Amino acid sequence: MSYVNTIRMFVRVYELGSMSGAARDQRTSPAVASARISELEKHLGVRLFNRTTRSLQPTENGRIFYEGAVRILEAIEDAESAVMDVTQNPRGTIFVAAPLGIGRRFIAPHVPTFKDLYPQIEVRLRLSDRGVDVVSEGIDVAFHLGILEDSTLKVRLIADCHRILCAAPDYIARRGMPTDGAALLRDRHDCLNLRYPGAKEFQWTLTTPEGPRRFEISGPYESDDGDVLTQWALSGRGIVMKPQFEVADHLRAGTLVPVAVATPPIAVQLSSLSQHRRLKDPKVRLFTDYMAAKIKEELRRAIDG
Repeated sequence: MSYVNTIRMFVRVYELGSMSGAARDQRTSPAVASARISELEKHLGVRLFNRTTRSLQPTENGRIFYEGAVRILEAIEDAESAVMDVTQNPRGTIFVAAPLGIGRRFIAPHVPTFKDLYPQIEVRLRLSDRGVDVVSEGIDVAFHLGILEDSTLKVRLIADCHRILCAAPDYIARRGMPTDGAALLRDRHDCLNLRYPGAKEFQWTLTTPEGPRRFEISGPYESDDGDVLTQWALSGRGIVMKPQFEVADHLRAGTLVPVAVATPPIAVQLSSLSQHRRLKDPKVRLFTDYMAAKIKEELRRAIDG
């Protein structure tokens, strides 16, 4: 298996363009990663990367070897998957990414029960509201809440999620009740926005009689953590746009109230994203099926109370 691990390391160095990044991805040290690449180059008798203090670029031989190395790893994964299907004994590690709110509420609580069912599967869960690159970051399953763009990834729709604009009653008492998106701009309402490096939704897309329209909202507060925005809204600091399931309890309790109801936000989709070949892996299919069922159940419970 050592040669397979060396090939896997080479592929990650090639894809990430970084020895240290590949080392972190493979849970080892940069020194080990560098040693494996050097051993591979010695074995092949060619240089695979041109190294300087500031960059690492594949040589022509490196590009050629990468194509074959990817096919080798895919063949090994297919063979392992076939054996796992036959033995019904899935094992290995799954790398999972999810937004903070989705991950905390709907995925993390069910990882231990999934582990109890399949003790030889390890789950590495990464939670962040920033966008992730499924391919370059080596993610097996990424849960996504938003409007999906065209993608070469395999997309599995889990649920349509309605969103709502809401604010605390004391904010409304102080600033007034906006009836629609135009009022948000006209009356210069404080809007709490989710922003992080690479974020694309710097405006709110609302449903108007003429169809979806983007409103250039603004406000003194922004964060890359959606739960922080909810807390600011609860403290009367402004208007927040949230999936209904995230604020359903607050709406029922009256600590948040709907605003601008004449122009509601467009719905978003909660989906799972994977590379097509990863879905052939039984452990990835099992995890995706298990979490999709749990998420649907939790969503219904959150909305219905």
